Parts: sequence; structure tokens; C-alpha cells
Amino acid sequence: MTLLSRVTGLVRDVVYAHLFGANLFMDAFLMAFRIPNFLRRITGEGAFSQAFVPVVAEYRLKGDPAATRRLVAGVTGRLGFVLFIVTAIGVIGAPVVIVLFAPGFGFDSPRHDLAVTMLRWTFPYIFFISLTALGGGVLNAFGKFGTAAFNPVLLNLVMIGFAAFIAPHFASPGLVLAVGVFVAGLVQLVAQFRGLARLGLLSWPRWSHAEEGVRRVGRLMLPGIFGSSVAQISLLIGSWVASFLMTGSISWMYFADRLVEFPMGVFSIALATVILPGLSAHHVEQSPARFSGTLDWALRLTTLVTVPATLGLVLLAGPLTATIYGHGHFVARDVLMGGYALMGASFGLLGYSLVKVLAPGYYARQDTRTPVRVGLIALGVTMAFNVFVVVPAWRAGFPAPHALLALSPGVGAYVNVWLLHRGLIQRGVLVPSSQWRALLSRQMPLANAAMAAFLWWSAGGWDGWTGQPALLQIGRLSICVLGGVGLYAGVLYLLGLRSRDLRAV
Repeated sequence: MTLLSRVTGLVRDVVYAHLFGANLFMDAFLMAFRIPNFLRRITGEGAFSQAFVPVVAEYRLKGDPAATRRLVAGVTGRLGFVLFIVTAIGVIGAPVVIVLFAPGFGFDSPRHDLAVTMLRWTFPYIFFISLTALGGGVLNAFGKFGTAAFNPVLLNLVMIGFAAFIAPHFASPGLVLAVGVFVAGLVQLVAQFRGLARLGLLSWPRWSHAEEGVRRVGRLMLPGIFGSSVAQISLLIGSWVASFLMTGSISWMYFADRLVEFPMGVFSIALATVILPGLSAHHVEQSPARFSGTLDWALRLTTLVTVPATLGLVLLAGPLTATIYGHGHFVARDVLMGGYALMGASFGLLGYSLVKVLAPGYYARQDTRTPVRVGLIALGVTMAFNVFVVVPAWRAGFPAPHALLALSPGVGAYVNVWLLHRGLIQRGVLVPSSQWRALLSRQMPLANAAMAAFLWWSAGGWDGWTGQPALLQIGRLSICVLGGVGLYAGVLYLLGLRSRDLRAV
């Protein structure tokens, strides 16, 4: 289901690029959509999920359906009330919110009024999608992953429909896309109801003062909100700087980021979502060996998949951008600048993925404070990179400052990985298995080197990809990707890696 959501998401972005390109209108829409997404990642997918899922898993293991139902209803009531207030503030204060998130979209900017109009339609998405995340967290805690994983598909299908079939017939296509975001959020929320009803957990929200679990979720959320905010502030800083750069920078970075999120969403985020309830159960059952084994397995699998994915995105940045986006209104200059952005953004893929897997090692033990402290340090590194590298390069006339801006969060991500991993090791929570030695010393270095050499040889220069027929581009890119994957897997097999080495504990 997660794979399907990423495929349809890629189709959605291809429609955006082909029909609208990278221009003032697209920059404004993407910023208007980024703001509720920014808040969603803090509340819906960030602090809330990290605090809620372990508590729900604990209630489920205690076997008291009535208590679980009261917990869900109480949390829904409190979260819904807060979200309603936040949504109202965002809609009413949209002119100020736009400037806060994108100073380059100042009150005298031609993009300001356009972005404000769009934001008033997109901002309620935070209300719908955060409640959707609540329902998804309940389903995940009960081992029902399909419905929640399918929900992004609904978003993508609605947005494809609005972009391809409705927006072209209106004088203001950006406003139509913004309305599509509103409709998609409502559709995603309603789609959760059936799964919750089958578990007997669909009930009216209520404001609960007495339920201990509701208070505990609130206490766990506070540091989690701060921690998730730290992670998102680095992206917000990027938006601030990008709003001052040349027109198209926000769009180039968005399209590059979407390609990086494809492997991360298909694999890393999906894996992190699946292991969190299991780790929470191991912690409640006081089974440290199984806890460590599950976490170690997830880290090995993530490393094995995302290292070659990172190399592949960097080496095929130009061909990927040209083949996927480089048609219609997405012209040759957009391909070049988008390719540079993809190279920068791809650098952090391994770091982002490992953070997604390491963080549940803390959240499952209901420790939301340590990731906050680590995140603050990582944020400091990202900000320092922006101040001392990105800004000076931009002021000196570097032709693609947005590429450095896309790279900066990855630098902080690797610092985050190092500190999270070290903390789990020092506490004895994670005990690395003996399989790491062969994997890191012999198998992966040789397999990645062979794959990288093949990709560099088969892809050739970027000029040979721009302006070519789509079928020719797809054929060449398929040879590069399938050949690289096959060579990587083949070398690993020759060096002794077998499927049994990748099985969960």
C-alpha cells in the first residue's frame, strides 16, 4: 500500500510538472500546501503518533476494549478541539502566516495575494489529516496497516483529478488545486471510519478529564511536539531562504524532494511504522533481547537498501529529472536546476531513513525527550551549514544555491543518526549483531562500488537526456536502474549474502 501511495504520488507530481512547470504560480501553491504539511508532520505524523501509538498498544495488551475506546474518544476530543482553534487562526491570519513561513513572499510581492488565497483553502488540511493520523495510529497499534498506508493514495488520486481534469478549465488553476487539497483531506478522514468501526473504536469525540491515558498522551506529546518541531524547523529555514532565491527554486526543490521521499516512503517510513507497535509490545513485555533484535534487523535492512538508493539518486539525478519531469512546461533549464537540487537532496537519504528507524527505539520506551535533545544539536548543525555555506555561496553568485540548500538538512540528519545510535548503544538497548561485520567490511562496499561504476558508465552526460522522446528516456533509464539493481544484488549474493540473513527476528 505504501508503494502504491508513492507511485500515485509520483504520478501526481509528474502531472504538476508537465501542466504547470516551475514558475510563480507553482511556487505559490507549493508554499500554501507546505505550511499545513509542516504542521501535519509535527502533530499528525510527528509528536502525536510517537506519543499515542505506544499508549494504545499498552491498552490493547491489557485487553480492556472499553478502556481503549474511552482513550481513543478522549484523545480525539482534545486533539480535535486544538486543531479547530489552530485551523481558525491559520485561515483568518493567512496573510501573516505566509510572510512568517516565506519572507520572500512579502506583502508587496506578486506571489503574496495568490499564496494567501490558496492557503485559506489548504490550511484546513491540517485538521483533517491530523485526525486521520489519529485513526491510523489506532489501526497500526492493532496490526492493521493497510488502511492507513492506503490513505495517501486517496490524496494523490483526488489531486490528480483536480490538476488534470478540473484546473485547466479555470482562469485560476492554483485556486482549484488548493480546493483539491481541502477535498482530499476530508476524503482521507472519512476513509478511516470503516476500519475503526470494525475494531469497535469509532465513537463520538469527548473531552475527557479523568482518563489517565489521555493525560499521559498529552504529557508525552509536549516534548514530542518540540522534537518534531526541531526536525521541521530545518525544512522551514530552507523555505525561508528559498523564498528569496530565483523564481522556480521552491518548485525545483519540491520535485527533487519528492524523488528522495519515494524510496524513503516505500521502505524506511513503512518499516518504521511497522516496527513501532512491535517495539512497544516488547518493551511492555520486558523482552530486551527481542527489542534489540528487532531494531538491529530494521537498521541492517535499511542500510542495505538505502545506501545504493542514495548512490543511485545522486548518479542518476539528471536522467531521472529529465525522464520523469522534463516534458511539457518543465523546460531544459528546469531539468538542469532540478537535477542539481536532486543531487543535494539525495545526500541525506540514508540519514533521514536511519533516523526514522532509530527514533522508534526511544518512542517505544516512551522516551520522547532524548530525541528532542539530539534534534536540537542536529538543527544547530543545519543552521550553521546554511549560515556559513549556503548564504555566502548565494551572495557570491553561486549559480545553483538551491542545491546547497537542499543538501543542508542531510548534514544535520547524519549528526542526528550518530547521536541517536550512540545513545541506544550506551544504554544497552541496542546490541549490534555479528552480521554487521561482513555486511560493512566486504559485502556492501564492493556491491555499491560495482553498481556505481555501472551507473556512471551507462547514464552518460546529462545533455544526452534532455529533449529526447519519452519512450527512449524511459528505456534508457530502465536499463540503468534494473542493471544497477541486478548488479548490486548479484555481487551481494556472490559475497555470501542470502535471504535468510534478512529475515526478521
